Amino acid sequence: MKLHSDKLDIQSFTGYGDGWIAVNGQRHSHSLMLTPKGQLQPWPCSRFELLETSHFNMLIQLAAEPPELIVFGSGSRLRFAPPALLRDLMAQRIGVETMDTAAACRTYNILAGEGRRVVAALLLET
Repeated sequence: MKLHSDKLDIQSFTGYGDGWIAVNGQRHSHSLMLTPKGQLQPWPCSRFELLETSHFNMLIQLAAEPPELIVFGSGSRLRFAPPALLRDLMAQRIGVETMDTAAACRTYNILAGEGRRVVAALLLET
């Protein structure tokens, strides 16, 4: 599916499909992390079952300032990470919204377009 963003000065998701996500028109076929200010990096987790606390903690380091919210795309279907994996984020009062990866792309674009301090963590299972 193709997505549109009204703001051209932010990194945004411009499409997604089975096994890929596009950021500003460039396709990626691996899990990734993204901030509105341009930080785009692979997210080193290839399966939901392999998620660890460190995968979520690295999202804090990615942003120039601590995010107020992390949008977690759990893959092709909605799956919630165990609360123990999110404990450090909760202790720092960073919210985590979990949804399937397609919904996470759309939600991130809206929040980033509003100027929110948001980080997307999208799981593409291989």
